[in-house]
Order: sequence, then structure tokens, then C-alpha cells
Amino acid sequence: MPVARSPRPIFLACAVAGLAALSGCTLVTRTMSDGITSVITPYRVEVVQGNVVTREQLAAVKPGTPRSRVRDVLGSPLIADPFHAQRWDYVFVIRRPGTEPQQRSVVVLFDGDNVKSVEAPDLPSELEFVASISRPSRGGEPPKLELTPEERAALPPPPKVEATTAAVEPQGAIRNYPPLEAQ
Repeated sequence: MPVARSPRPIFLACAVAGLAALSGCTLVTRTMSDGITSVITPYRVEVVQGNVVTREQLAAVKPGTPRSRVRDVLGSPLIADPFHAQRWDYVFVIRRPGTEPQQRSVVVLFDGDNVKSVEAPDLPSELEFVASISRPSRGGEPPKLELTPEERAALPPPPKVEATTAAVEPQGAIRNYPPLEAQ
């Protein structure tokens, strides 16, 4: 006669395995909340839209300036509405991790082909703008944008290029082709 086994040892083994699994989840959750997620952060995209317009650029755009010069100085407008052809909007938005988000809007109004007026908030200079978008961890000073006269004088002179006495005509392969028309 076969010996009947009790379901108790199998049930007990499953219960112990389930409790071990649940206690492991608690340990993993605690580690995730205290350790890994405090060290590893998700990537945050830098969002930069539009044209940066600085105080120096805006100083070059005065009433009477032609459209082509405005485009050269400020760039193409972000908004050039065909229904409002006499208005160009330069909008700038930047959202960067570690810095405050910035948003500015400059409106250039035209009378024909020349600037009539410019509506702009108090714009930063180039150095102020660079300092405002620099991450705090990079250091205090913004990068240097121009050399001093002493630094320019210390640069080595550019190499001299010798001028050739006679210009050499480029020459390709010489080929003889048969005439296009039959003779």
C-alpha cells in the first residue's frame, strides 16, 4: 500500500519562498529609494528655441535700418507672419537643467522696408547671457570671448605663403572622341 504524503511540507516550502521574495522586494525598494535613485537621475533635455538677442545686437538696429541689415544682425525671425508682413518676432526660450528658465521676446516693426520701431525688454549683454546659462558646477567666471591686445601681440605670426610666379592651368585627361555625327 502506498504511503500518503502530507501536503504540509510543500505548502510550508512555498510559504517560506513567498516570504523570502516579499522581504527581498522590500530590500530592493529601500535600496532604490535611498541609494540608486539618489545617485542616478534621468536625462533632462535642454530646450533652446528661437534667437538669442543681446543688448549689443539690438544697439545695431535703429529706426531706418533696412530689413536685410536686421536679418544680418538678429538672424531670421522666429515668427514672420504673412498676414503681418510689417512685424518680425524674435522669441527666445531656454530651459536648461541647473539654471533658471529664460524667455524673452523682441518685436521689430517695419514701415515699408525700414525699421519703424523695436519693442524689447531689458536684454542682457553677451557676457551676462553666457553667465546666466552657465551651470553652477562649471565654475564662477564665464568663458573668455575676446583676446586682450597683449595676448594678440604674443601670438605667433601666421605662416607666410609664397606666391607662385605663374598661374598653372589645371589640366585634365586628354581624350580623343569620335565625331558625334556620321560623315
